[in-house]
Amino acid sequence: MSPIKLSDMRPAPGSHKASKRVGRGHGSGCGKTSGRGQKGQKARSGGTINRSFNGGQTRMSKRLPFLRGMGSGRTSYPFHDEYTILNVENLSVLEADAHAQPEIFVQSGLMTRAESKGLIKILGNGEIDRPLTVYAHKFSASAQAKIEAAGGKVEIIPRKVYAKTKRRKDEKTGTTNV
Repeated sequence: MSPIKLSDMRPAPGSHKASKRVGRGHGSGCGKTSGRGQKGQKARSGGTINRSFNGGQTRMSKRLPFLRGMGSGRTSYPFHDEYTILNVENLSVLEADAHAQPEIFVQSGLMTRAESKGLIKILGNGEIDRPLTVYAHKFSASAQAKIEAAGGKVEIIPRKVYAKTKRRKDEKTGTTNV
């Protein structure tokens, strides 16, 4: 077999198609109007139509209301608190008299490391048979009752409260501190 030379290289058969040469006489099949038809906006030079143009009908972008950004009342709810949920039955993985904190939940495989950095809520689904000290941001009433009935303790992790800014209202007087 002879070595391949640059001059011998060809594209694969059928992969390269010659471009259509418009406006080169009647014999080419694309003479006179060059495949643009008769008259009209699309036959003229520079006659491109905006893709949002809807034939004179008011276009979709003008019919829709203004929605600037995502607020707290829209479907994605960016200002609501996202809790990682654990049930009382999940806590049965832990040993008796353990301090069930977010780091322990990660070690025992109850949640991921990323989830442990967020907010945690314990719900009362299932039963618990051993005393535990459980640390979380929120507890349902049934979960708290079941943990305490098993001889355990409920500890609420305090949430970070941001200091008042100049524009926040003073809660006692109801006036702004500007």
